[in-house]
Amino acid sequence: MKNDFNFSLTASASRLHSRFASVFVVALVNFFAISTLLITMPRLAGAQAAPQGHLLIYSIDVEGGQSTLLVSPSGVSLLVDTGWPDSNGRDAGRIQAAMRDAGITRIDHLLITHYHTDHVGGVPELVKRVEVGEFLDHGPNREDSESTRTGFNAYLQAIAGRPRRIVHPGDTISIPGLSIVVLTADGDHISAVPGIALQPNPFCAPEHSWPDDPTENARSSGILVTFGGFKFLDLGDLTGQKEVALVCPFNPIGIVNLYLVTHHGMDLSNSRAIVDAVRPRVAIMNNGAHKAGMPVAWQTVHDSPGLEDLWQLHYAEGSDAAHNSPDPLIANLKGSAGTSADGAYFKVVASPDGSFSVTNTRTGQTKAYPPE
Repeated sequence: MKNDFNFSLTASASRLHSRFASVFVVALVNFFAISTLLITMPRLAGAQAAPQGHLLIYSIDVEGGQSTLLVSPSGVSLLVDTGWPDSNGRDAGRIQAAMRDAGITRIDHLLITHYHTDHVGGVPELVKRVEVGEFLDHGPNREDSESTRTGFNAYLQAIAGRPRRIVHPGDTISIPGLSIVVLTADGDHISAVPGIALQPNPFCAPEHSWPDDPTENARSSGILVTFGGFKFLDLGDLTGQKEVALVCPFNPIGIVNLYLVTHHGMDLSNSRAIVDAVRPRVAIMNNGAHKAGMPVAWQTVHDSPGLEDLWQLHYAEGSDAAHNSPDPLIANLKGSAGTSADGAYFKVVASPDGSFSVTNTRTGQTKAYPPE
């Protein structure tokens, strides 16, 4: 009996050991499988990040100035302009909010289109908060005015000892996955863009003459951003005479998907010769509540052949209802400037097939534009 009992105990222990070993092996296999899956899964930048393989463009509300953030699929960033100077850091804070949404913590390239305060004024505060890889601009200030000299000098002081590059027409800004070509800078312009066939511009003949512009606006650095079949055009505050020179008699830009309305929708810019020639599918006007968004410029963009929507950062309170877009296409409504409801921005998510979407952060609504 004793031997039988010992045998029974030994057999039970053997079965228990075998069962434990099987469970352990299964658990070990599952652990390695889950670990491998976690390692190979794509890392998400955050809940607000766009799907992989998309270009992000943020049109940030800096109250009638410019600040436009681009983030490539690889996470490399370009900021165009920085808005106004402000002791409380309003515009720097709004840029940082867009950066958080995009999942980035530094600016790789910062392009200053020209030295007016609403474009360059935010640099000193921004560099206190954010690391910037390089600064790009068109070179010396060309405008004889106290405010512009002050803005330019403050810019130079803020970036002293940091990498700076002066850009010329035809130069490029190197960001993996994107082609970024400088079209205009310091009053000069490109004659052809690599890969784009020159086409006669039929809108040149009826264009009226534009006056000379001695200000920094005419010196604006403008860029064409290409992401596969998607194209984005930003010409800063380039004025009419320089616009016409850029696209007449031949248009080197071609057709674009998204157009940042030049000069915040001022009627010193936005000639039909350029707006109709580039034939934007969608336009974003970075006007302020009490700055720009002028009826003539608004109408020119609105009537451009092929335009589907004109989005505005603010309701133009100096205009009328007939020259403002419908409320869903406006980020900041009438009467919101300077209130807690102010500061909404547009977020564009673009794909290399040419499709894209625009989200109005005031409403949270997104409109999609499928490939054409």
